[in-house]
Amino acid sequence: MQDCIFCKIVRKELPSYLIFEDENFIAFLDIRPLNPGHTLVSPKKHHRWVWDVPEAGRYFETVRMIAKTLQKSMNTEWVVADIGGMGVPHAHVHVIPRFPGDGHGEFVSAQNVKDIPPEEMRRIVDKIRNGFHGPKAE
Repeated sequence: MQDCIFCKIVRKELPSYLIFEDENFIAFLDIRPLNPGHTLVSPKKHHRWVWDVPEAGRYFETVRMIAKTLQKSMNTEWVVADIGGMGVPHAHVHVIPRFPGDGHGEFVSAQNVKDIPPEEMRRIVDKIRNGFHGPKAE
């Protein structure tokens, strides 16, 4: 889809804090993070809803792999996922590391966006990418 912001990220027409990419899926840091490491996992092919992604099993295995890598690289066991389908009309799963005292209650609050400077976002990208190459997250 021409005007979809995530399709533009997939086509490299817009910059992103890319942490993972394969032939079918892409994962990048949210630019309005609810916590450091807040990642969006999306199919490269445009689908409006997560439920429309044809290879849902492979998709959720990718989401799981990202979550396990976030656990290790962000030094937390508590990682949550959200499939809201709102905001950008392109299928995506939010994978959000949680930390004690992170300002959220039991559930993450969309009003609790963290202001993380670009240099820190790049450091987080490197930290997560390195997590893919270290010991297995399982």
